[in-house]
Amino acid sequence: MAEIYVDVMRSGDGPEDLIDGQQQHTNDALHADLLASTQSTTDGKANGNHERSPLIGNNGASAQSTQSTAYIVVEMLRRGLSCSDRGKLRMRHIKIGILFLLVVVATFLFGSYDEDEHTMHFEAISVTSPGEHDIPLDHPHAYLESKFTGPFITKVRVGEVTNTTLNFTVRVMGILEGSDTAQVVSNNISLNLDPNRVIETVERDFTVEQHKYSRLYFQFESQDTRLVPFGLVFDALPASGRYQTVFAGIILVFVYVLIVFELVHRTIAAMIGSLLALMTLSLLNKRPSLDKTVEWIDYETIGLLFGMMTLVGVFSTTGVFDWLALKAYKLAKGKVWPLITILCFFSGIVSAFLDNVTTILLLTPVSIRLCQVLNLDPTRVLMAEVVFSNIGGTATAVGDPPNVIIVSNKAILEAGITFSTFTLHLFIGITFCMVGAYGLLRLMYRKLDLANEDPPDIAELKREVQVWRRTASRVPMVSAEQKAIRALLMQKMLETEQRLRDLRSSRAQSTERWKENLSELEQKYRITDFPLLVKSCIVLVVVVVFFFAHSAPAIHMGLGWIALLGGVWLLVLADVHDLEVMLEKIEWATLLFFAALFILMEALGELKLIQFLGDETSQLIQGVPEGSRLTVAIIAILWLSAICSSFIDNIPFTTAMIPVVVSLGSDADVGIPLPPLVWALAMGACLGGNGTLIGASANVVCAGIAEQHGYPISFNQFFKIGFPMMLVTTAIAMVYLLICHSALGWNSP
Repeated sequence: MAEIYVDVMRSGDGPEDLIDGQQQHTNDALHADLLASTQSTTDGKANGNHERSPLIGNNGASAQSTQSTAYIVVEMLRRGLSCSDRGKLRMRHIKIGILFLLVVVATFLFGSYDEDEHTMHFEAISVTSPGEHDIPLDHPHAYLESKFTGPFITKVRVGEVTNTTLNFTVRVMGILEGSDTAQVVSNNISLNLDPNRVIETVERDFTVEQHKYSRLYFQFESQDTRLVPFGLVFDALPASGRYQTVFAGIILVFVYVLIVFELVHRTIAAMIGSLLALMTLSLLNKRPSLDKTVEWIDYETIGLLFGMMTLVGVFSTTGVFDWLALKAYKLAKGKVWPLITILCFFSGIVSAFLDNVTTILLLTPVSIRLCQVLNLDPTRVLMAEVVFSNIGGTATAVGDPPNVIIVSNKAILEAGITFSTFTLHLFIGITFCMVGAYGLLRLMYRKLDLANEDPPDIAELKREVQVWRRTASRVPMVSAEQKAIRALLMQKMLETEQRLRDLRSSRAQSTERWKENLSELEQKYRITDFPLLVKSCIVLVVVVVFFFAHSAPAIHMGLGWIALLGGVWLLVLADVHDLEVMLEKIEWATLLFFAALFILMEALGELKLIQFLGDETSQLIQGVPEGSRLTVAIIAILWLSAICSSFIDNIPFTTAMIPVVVSLGSDADVGIPLPPLVWALAMGACLGGNGTLIGASANVVCAGIAEQHGYPISFNQFFKIGFPMMLVTTAIAMVYLLICHSALGWNSP
């Protein structure tokens, strides 16, 4: 029994408020099984079967075991009758029924359509030889999404001169049933054409008139006397295809309703949203294949998270997090605000040089243990830490994933924006944001009691109750022996709950008395495995060094590979034999959430939601007078990025916005320098991640670790802290950018 208890305690399980009626209720059949199994075990012992189990005890305890099991049944039935509200239970069943019906219908519709095969069709035309390509009539064809790959000029770039006036024209032609005459049935698309230019891909959509056609085809014309080769990929959509952006918005809102009102776990909400998005693509004849859907997952991020979770899991067995927590307590001299200040600025500064997801993975366990020692509520401290981590990660090109994506873009690198210039421009502005964020944090936390509502001994008992409950839930119900073991574990849980109720009613221990026992805590929280700690530190240092140097020409590994290989190194050095225990330390729910979120966002991108936002921003900027265009562009890109990144994961959003920013900054007709737009996009995408719980990867990782330790962070809890912080820091960044670029003209890289 002791071995099971210690094993679960080390796995990171934490307390929940079990006394507030949120217990999981076992059904009547389980109660009967538990009682029958214990009675059968007792009968076997009474009949002379004296074989002992280390968890069941000796023969003298048989009657007591039966008595205790009966107590379990009566207690759990009593609790079920007193805590279950018929109205709430009915609403819960209705919710489950609606969601299940929705998932079943979505699955049926998704499976009713064939996978879309994007085949590129190659053509070659000239002024004397126009071309045609047939459109299949066995599919809906009211709306055509097309991609042309060839020597096309979409924008005249700054500093370039082109003397070409050659046009490439595309239209859709149709021949009505009963007629031999072809007529134009769509809008015309004209592109500038120069066969000497680099190949580019252009996306254009066609709206086709609805008639009964005997033939439908693309018609291509060119004014160039030379042969012009190009490739064509198109999707034939029904008339509802023109509203796909609306469908994407509805799906996104639905997912947020599930998460905000906590109707289901956020991972399941992301899975449901992904299925609905895939169903919508299927209905529009754009169903992706399984291979393509899997490719939408960003395995670089998944690998980074899994590798670092493995490192942190091994690290935690050495007792280093407890030891660091006490050291931080001494450094702050037992005062709460100095401690929060140290943690916040430490996370922000480290995140500027180390990926903020990695920073949170390393810092969160230390912070949780420190809050337990100081009897503080960890959720508020963790939210402050992750907010400052996102702010600090904005300062450099390696601190936040959107920045890595931006500085890796070829067009941005060609514009002279390097790691050093990127860091120089953003670091100054982020310094002001950090100061403003700290002032707002003090303001928001001024009336909050950061101390835990329960004294440490009561909090520890609540944690023990949760440990016994989870241990019991993991015991299979196959044999009579296993059922008896589970019954005894449930008995232990109920006994601990009774002790907890008695302790709450009898006394409350003060924080001052707890602090007086610091010397005892120092004896308790110490390094438990020094050789393993040395090995872990060596591997961690090597991994961090490679993180900094991964962009060097001699290193051909991304952050994901480095973290994964570091995890393998440490597993080998630690000589881990019980791998199942180590795997329990991995935040599988967090990894599944990211996988589902990546699929959801890519599917919404296929539905043109993100492209719509980018196009609307571009049209807004181009519609203002030239003298105010830079100011409007900075404000629009910054706030659009911040707001959207709060509700849409900032990684796919940044990927979609980069072409929009590059196009605006390189268009001679618009006349806006590129660097200020890049800074606005980076600041908006990174700072906007603080807006909601799923706005940034670090937020989700922090919430996952906290939930595993028994301190769940809800969407609404984070929103109350993160969204105001996002608004204030974005406003500070806007003032900084407008002063530097609109007023002072610091527009060169």
